[in-house]
Amino acid sequence: MPPITSRRGLLMGAAAVSAGAVLTGCTSNEPKESDDGPARNDQAVADGKPGKEVTIGFAGPQADHGWLNAINDNAKRRAEKYQDVTLELTEGSNDTAAQIGQVETLINKKVDVLVVLPADGKALTQVGLKAMKAGIPVVNLDRVFASAQAYRCWIGGDNYGMGLSAGHYIGEQLKDKENARVVELAGLDNLELTKQRTKGFDDALKNYPNVKKVARQAAEFTVESGQAKMSQLLQAQKDFDALWNHDDDQGVGALRAVKQAGRDDFLMVGGAGALSAFQEIKADRGVLKATVLYPPTMAASAIDLARALGQGKGIGGMAEFEIPASITLYSAVVDKDNVDQYMSTGFK
Repeated sequence: MPPITSRRGLLMGAAAVSAGAVLTGCTSNEPKESDDGPARNDQAVADGKPGKEVTIGFAGPQADHGWLNAINDNAKRRAEKYQDVTLELTEGSNDTAAQIGQVETLINKKVDVLVVLPADGKALTQVGLKAMKAGIPVVNLDRVFASAQAYRCWIGGDNYGMGLSAGHYIGEQLKDKENARVVELAGLDNLELTKQRTKGFDDALKNYPNVKKVARQAAEFTVESGQAKMSQLLQAQKDFDALWNHDDDQGVGALRAVKQAGRDDFLMVGGAGALSAFQEIKADRGVLKATVLYPPTMAASAIDLARALGQGKGIGGMAEFEIPASITLYSAVVDKDNVDQYMSTGFK
């Protein structure tokens, strides 16, 4: 999962909005003649039909993780779908000064809308404010700026929700087992996102008094750290029923450790939505039974939102004339029953 993605607590209560709603356009449910107000079927909403030309500037971090690479790919593919969108794409950077310079270049080019996934939300807040003051609306992608004035719309994942989804899935699988034991393979412990995922997991497990978390080990969102830390967990815990691993990239290493140890006596739940995890779940040949999503498709939705902003349109299926101020994506559970539905969204 994205190694340094974070969300501010003030957004935790934001209502989840389906990314698919961005492009739905008008629905087939015709309003009655007596209907009035903004909830009109003929209001200006974004759809796939060519409209006003929009130049979107996109600035993201360096794609040094599978999820981050998928962010860039989703943005580019979505922009290519529209005849009326020109995408100004910067070279991703994890150097905040370099990324600030890239965003300032896009501002100077006078793009119509900016989409920014900051390497550091706090550090890039001022350049977000600069864009907004220049009349360029900003779609803040995932890592949130320190001020809501620095963006017109925020869209991102739900780290706390990932923990909740993982905890409830595991709890339901073990609800009939007496004295069930679970372990957790977390990400980098100095990141707020890791703390949020653990808190969501712990809160969900409170609903299952028969389930107890007996161990937690932090890794580093890499294959190598996943293998090393999972080996330590397996050596320390000879008997447990379920594992939640925060990130599918480090999960590749974790699965290697499990296979090397010859263990198959527990179920594993991953995190993020990597293609390798989907394939393993579909094959149903090992301990990995599910993963909870942190969808990189949010970048495609960010392009949808930016286009709607540039064209002065709203979102089909919603009553308001404007796009929302924040959109929190849902952390769905993918298992063998629905994995085919999500296979095309899996990142490498």
